[in-house]
Amino acid sequence: MGLFDKISHELIDIIEWTDDSPDTLVWRFPRWQNEIKMGAKLVVRQSQVAVFVNEGKIADVYPSGTHTLQTQNMPVLSTLKGWKYGFNSPFKAEVYFVNTRQYTDQKWGTKNPVMLNDPNFGMINLRAFGTFAFRVTDGKKFIEEVVGTDGTFTTEGITGQLKSTMVSKLSDAIAKSNLGIEKFSANLEEFSQFGMEKLKPSFDEYGLALTKFIVENVSLPEELQKEIYEYSRLNKIDMAKLAQLKAAKAIEDVAKNPGNSFSGAGMGLGLGVGMGNMMGNMMGQVNNSMQQQQNNVAAPPPVPGAVQFHLVVQGKDSGAMNEQQIAQLIQSGVATRETLAWKQGMSGWIAMSQIPELAGMFGSAPPPIPV
Repeated sequence: MGLFDKISHELIDIIEWTDDSPDTLVWRFPRWQNEIKMGAKLVVRQSQVAVFVNEGKIADVYPSGTHTLQTQNMPVLSTLKGWKYGFNSPFKAEVYFVNTRQYTDQKWGTKNPVMLNDPNFGMINLRAFGTFAFRVTDGKKFIEEVVGTDGTFTTEGITGQLKSTMVSKLSDAIAKSNLGIEKFSANLEEFSQFGMEKLKPSFDEYGLALTKFIVENVSLPEELQKEIYEYSRLNKIDMAKLAQLKAAKAIEDVAKNPGNSFSGAGMGLGLGVGMGNMMGNMMGQVNNSMQQQQNNVAAPPPVPGAVQFHLVVQGKDSGAMNEQQIAQLIQSGVATRETLAWKQGMSGWIAMSQIPELAGMFGSAPPPIPV
């Protein structure tokens, strides 16, 4: 190698980065102990910024464009180097190119179920996944907070940290929001907007901007999905309606239990029909209650021609029942003399044995058929 070749390789007069990779965020110009020539050309392409570092300290930052390196346009580096009156000799400095374009289709998701305390359904396990996009908005801060001295830094080096931060921050935000989980599962667009607003500050800390956040799916336990579906059919969330629905389910479960005395009583198809009527009456009462709430009616009128009682079954109001339905509950052992009952006109709940119309039903009811 001749003297001219040696000198030309020691002085760098063009500094640029032609990015052809899909995931490189930061690339350090390979100086290899070479010196940068004063007056050299710095070429910064679109969606790039160039950051000069001197002995571990961030110096000047250059936006896209072609820059001629002089002491006049390197104020921070000139101060660090002590070029008080200008300097025209070659100098050494590290140059980092930062890619500021948008990185799209980044995957995120909850590795493990996130436990949340929902105001309507209690403690639940939630899973979610989707995509996000980001870009570097502050090259100086990004190098200081994340890159350090790495010569090449790709999206793989930051997305793991971003995903963990996203799941942690999003879970905490949802838990503190007191928003019903059915709103998230039913409206993913609203959930996505909610998540983006909560996550932006965390990205700003790294010199990044969260440009898009999409929730593709919210996964709930199967039994909770069924409950939300049934719940939605009662018009809108109302805990009183939910209690009535669960009371109806509890009575239905008693009828389906093969070990219950219902089956031993040999009531067969007749009992099934009776229970069907009872369930129909109870659901009718729920629907009537909803309609009457809209019309500001205090209570439903009694069924014409028959006196109906309400019983306390498994700690809940059974709804209006006629004598035939009450007799079936007595036969099955669900209703006893101590079971509380009420009808329209009574001031409060009292034991069935103290109500003449019901007390006589216990004496006439035959005992269960021995098994």
